[in-house]
Amino acid sequence: MSLYKRLHEQQGNGSGPGAVATRRRDPVLDELRQKIHHHLIDELGPILYDKRLTEDDLRRRVQEQLQSALAQERAPLSASDKAQLIQDVSDDILGYGPIDRLLKDDDVTEVMVNGPDLVFAERSGKVEKTGATFVDEMHLRRIIDKIVGQVGRRIDEAQPLCDARLPDGSRVNAVIHPLAIGGPFLTIRKFSKDPYQIDDLIRFGTLNAASARFLQAMVVGKLNIIISGGTGTGKTTALNVMSSFIPADERIVTVEDAKELQLHQEHVLAMEARPPNIEGKGQITIRDLVKNSLRMRPDRIVVGECRSGEALDMLQAMNTGHDGSLTTVHANTPRDTLARLETLVLMAGFDLPVRAIREQMASAIDCVVQLTRLRDGTRRITHITEIQGMEGDVITTQDVFLFDFGMGVDEHGRFRGHLKATGVRPKFAEKLADQGIRLGPEVFQPEAFAKRAAGAW
Repeated sequence: MSLYKRLHEQQGNGSGPGAVATRRRDPVLDELRQKIHHHLIDELGPILYDKRLTEDDLRRRVQEQLQSALAQERAPLSASDKAQLIQDVSDDILGYGPIDRLLKDDDVTEVMVNGPDLVFAERSGKVEKTGATFVDEMHLRRIIDKIVGQVGRRIDEAQPLCDARLPDGSRVNAVIHPLAIGGPFLTIRKFSKDPYQIDDLIRFGTLNAASARFLQAMVVGKLNIIISGGTGTGKTTALNVMSSFIPADERIVTVEDAKELQLHQEHVLAMEARPPNIEGKGQITIRDLVKNSLRMRPDRIVVGECRSGEALDMLQAMNTGHDGSLTTVHANTPRDTLARLETLVLMAGFDLPVRAIREQMASAIDCVVQLTRLRDGTRRITHITEIQGMEGDVITTQDVFLFDFGMGVDEHGRFRGHLKATGVRPKFAEKLADQGIRLGPEVFQPEAFAKRAAGAW
């Protein structure tokens, strides 16, 4: 019986739609795979990192060496065994091992590795177990080291946590021993090779055509906007889409922890934070970059996420002539967003009075766009909320658009609702009108808005 047949007789049943059957690793194939892998590394050496070679040329050289190495092996391998072996070794050397096929699958939006034997993937908002497995912890660790090393980061026992990214911008988080019990753990949030546009978000149901036009008017009109939401709600995607509305003749400075934004304007300066080196020195924080961006003559400042004291610098930038700035914040409601920003400003280390912080926030921020991941797996904009000003010590807000949960769910459990106008005309409509961006009263009438939402973008 061939090794490949024995391997497939050991397969179990997968779970979830589209799940791949879970399989046990065949120790004989794994041993041979490792032997050939090391042989190829010795034979090809620096060629694997020669940037002058195209991907097709490199893959051809690897395939030729693989065929040559297999021809020298005396182990009885069927054609299926050889095909499986060639695929596994190619994925390890040229890609990211067993998860390489998941990363190339356009339907997969997130890959979660909970150790060498457990790999999960998210498809259409639902998480499912896959059949991908690593040989052992060292195999998984080599893939993590490869990903981390590509962007000049490090991960070891002294620094067992790491945020990195793949060449296509996909976000990577890795945790290794001693923090990861049963690990290492690897989480990859994929970015589309072709970045989502506003039409895609409309098609997904994240928002509708009319609210999309309203968001575009706010960005073109240089309003300061905070995009808020929980983990995995699509904040960065929304930020990327909204940034695409910025006119091409404006100078944009982006600041991120790991570069994810994919702006198509020509005048874009992208900056990425740097972690400390092995001696604990050389760290450049988001806050350092935000401060420096003010000296770069920006028309717009786009911060990937405010998570610490940089919130104070961002508010000051918004209040000192850098209108049209955009950023994201982790929060579950627009009101929570203001409370969290208040906390982040205090993390800057200055003993500022709470009222002074709130006055800065009320003056700087024009609008909060709230994203929520609903229980049907979809990501929706649920609030577009205007920041109106101060009444006493309280920041006053007004919802301009709200998601209508009252429309219920369909037979598939998907929410039928969409964004609807509340009937309130925002105060900043006058500011937009001064710039020649006119929003007619029909935009803010709930009935008219619902009818216009069905129109083409």
